[in-house]
Amino acid sequence: MAKALEETGTDNAAHAGAQANGRDWRRSMSDNVAWALLAYTGLQIFVTTGAMKTAGGSIMPYIVLIVLVAAIIPACRVFERRWRDLSDHEAADPNLSGAFRRDQIVLWLMAIGLPFLITGAIKVFLANG
Repeated sequence: MAKALEETGTDNAAHAGAQANGRDWRRSMSDNVAWALLAYTGLQIFVTTGAMKTAGGSIMPYIVLIVLVAAIIPACRVFERRWRDLSDHEAADPNLSGAFRRDQIVLWLMAIGLPFLITGAIKVFLANG
C-alpha cells in the first residue's frame, strides 16, 4: 500500500514523519476501530441468533440487533476522533503508547463484552416477561 501511495504521489509529509518513527497512532486506532466494529457485529449476530432460537421466534431480537449494531458506531467514533485530531508530531510520539493501549483495551473490551452482556440482559428480560 505504501508503495502504491508513493507511486501516485499521495504520500504526504503528514504520514511520512509518523512512519519514519515507526507507528502512526491515528492510523493504528482507525484500524482497531474498524476491526472492533467487525468483531462486535459478528459476535452480536452470532450470540443474538443463539438467543433468538430460545426466544420463540419473536421479531424483537432482530430489531434490537439492528439498533445495537447502529448504536455502537458513534461510541467507536469517539475513540477514533480522539486520535484522529493529533498533530503529525504527536502521531509519532512514542510517549502516547500508554494512552493508546488504554483506549485499545477499552475498545476491545466493549466490542467483545457488549454482545454477551446485551444478550444476557435480553435472555433475563424474556425469561421474566
